[in-house]
Amino acid sequence: MNTTVNLAGVELKNPVMTASGTFGSGEEYSEFVDLSRLGAVVTKGVANVPWPGNPTPRIAETQGGMLNAIGLQNPGMEVFCKRDIPFLKQYDTKIIVNVCGKTTEDYCEVVERLADEPVDMLEINISCPNVKEGGIAFGQNPKAVEEITKEIKKRAKQPVIMKLSPNVTDITETARAAEAGGADVLSLINTLTGMKIDIHRQAFALANKTGGMSGPAVKPIAVRMVYQVASAVKIPIIGMGGIATAEDAIEFILAGASAVSVGTANFFNPTATVEVVEGIEKYMEQYHFENVSDMVGIVK
Repeated sequence: MNTTVNLAGVELKNPVMTASGTFGSGEEYSEFVDLSRLGAVVTKGVANVPWPGNPTPRIAETQGGMLNAIGLQNPGMEVFCKRDIPFLKQYDTKIIVNVCGKTTEDYCEVVERLADEPVDMLEINISCPNVKEGGIAFGQNPKAVEEITKEIKKRAKQPVIMKLSPNVTDITETARAAEAGGADVLSLINTLTGMKIDIHRQAFALANKTGGMSGPAVKPIAVRMVYQVASAVKIPIIGMGGIATAEDAIEFILAGASAVSVGTANFFNPTATVEVVEGIEKYMEQYHFENVSDMVGIVK
């Protein structure tokens, strides 16, 4: 069986990677998971300068998932380049760096800094609020998506993955905009905006009031969006949103995803990623798929 996946010229040994923000930068999970078993490790968001993140409480459990308002806390790109890249280079896995920013210039600064670093791909988190445009997320305006993609592509040496926000009326519009801007790959979905209220304290469960919802409860929405986007664009898709088992991952692949990311499941099952890898292999054997690429988008 051939489990390799080609994303914009980058070959992954299998289609399973980690979802940004749920796996640190790899070291945090290395006691539980052999990182060399994964197709890629996607790092936590990296900004041009350290970000302190949001005030606490920043996480709340929900039925079938969780809300988070971490605020993309990270130590900044210099610490990341000195500490995290050398650690990941010890393993036989691809390195995908998630990039965040508050302005287009912020993103471009990180992309330029990473140009000569030994990382394989860049995933651009466009669910960040655009401070120059009144705080609306870059990813909620198709024109802004196309523009920021163009600017990043001018500077990036690695293939660019644009990570789409589901908090839009029609995700195919932003997908087409990212493709028009030159994106090499799309990843979706990022978290859905949600809220939880503590009825005993009569207060918001999160200091930020709202947070990003993830986990098994969002999977049907994510599968639907991946299916829609797969029909709307010609570039590869990385599917994510509520994947906890191999069966979940296979749904995304059959819907049109060339690869998948495991996120929230890492919190309640630290070995989820490897279990998904093994489960996909068993499925291929059971249904006589020689190549994992033969499964992509076959449900019409």
